[in-house]
Amino acid sequence: MALGVGIVGLPNVGKSTLFNALTRTQQAAAENYPFCTIEPNKATVPVPDGRLEKIAAVCRPPTVIHATVEFLDIAGLVRGASKGEGLGNQFLANIRETDAILHVVRCFEDEDVVHVEGGVDPARDIGVVETELILADLQTLDKRLDRVGRQARADVALRKDVEAMDALKRHLDAGKPASAFPRAEGDPILPALAELQLLTDKRAIYCANVAEAGLGKPDPHVDAVKRHAAQTGAEVVVIAARMEAELAGMSDAERAEFLASYGLQESGLDQTVRQAYRALDRISFFTHNEKEARAWTIRRGWKAPRAAGVIHTDFEKGFIRAEVVHFGDYIRLGGEAACRHAGILHVEGKEYEVRDGDVIRFLFGA
Repeated sequence: MALGVGIVGLPNVGKSTLFNALTRTQQAAAENYPFCTIEPNKATVPVPDGRLEKIAAVCRPPTVIHATVEFLDIAGLVRGASKGEGLGNQFLANIRETDAILHVVRCFEDEDVVHVEGGVDPARDIGVVETELILADLQTLDKRLDRVGRQARADVALRKDVEAMDALKRHLDAGKPASAFPRAEGDPILPALAELQLLTDKRAIYCANVAEAGLGKPDPHVDAVKRHAAQTGAEVVVIAARMEAELAGMSDAERAEFLASYGLQESGLDQTVRQAYRALDRISFFTHNEKEARAWTIRRGWKAPRAAGVIHTDFEKGFIRAEVVHFGDYIRLGGEAACRHAGILHVEGKEYEVRDGDVIRFLFGA
């Protein structure tokens, strides 16, 4: 289950530069004028995970397959996008199916790079984009309300759904994101939220895009982003997108040396993926055989049969048991056979909750 991350922000905040950096490509045009991005840019990239490389070094399969994350970059949103201004609003539907939103916020001063709002002000810029996301959600909700409202005239059972959606509409009208709308198990609003995939109901990660010289230094613009994120418990990554773009064509060794020169241990992709996993409560487990070593992404708390179903639905349907070794033991002892011999490999049934870093062999019947 690859993660999907939609990239949003005002024009000229570095979204396309960041997209190129994260995906290590140059497919997204990055120029100094608004609406440089016309069509959505999309790329699927491997999730960096050094544990998988270490597992592969032990079992030596011919193929190593990382988990993946899909990034989608749309045109910049501007004030009034919901009323037809700019281009970004045309493509918001493209990111409704993503798991999280990466909101890029400009935190650098540069007279040569136009700012559509006239100057750098992260709190204001965040407000502009999030208002447009709320307005887009209202348009989506209104369409469903109109449809279900007409059906409710003949079906009394649907009236509770209409009441719930009316309450959500009042909530959005007040300028509050859908994520802040109260809900509990069994609430009539839950089917609507699941169907609509409202933009403001997704987990947000704020990306403070700074100048290279500002990396690792106190920055009032970055502080403003962090204060806003703290209000909702959102994650924040601080990235110099231009610097990250320079990493695209480098080897792993060159990349590590380049990052070290800035006092960094991980790239923007590493930071963003790590924060996305944490925000969305995702973990990784690993499998291997004579053909491949592979990482898989699941939600924290999933039990063994459901995790097996990510590999193939037949694995979940015919689940018998799971043979599990944790990553640390696998590396320390030098593989599955040594763990089995040491009595560390353990056999788990249907109630086993998969842990981050488990190396698993699933057994299933036809």
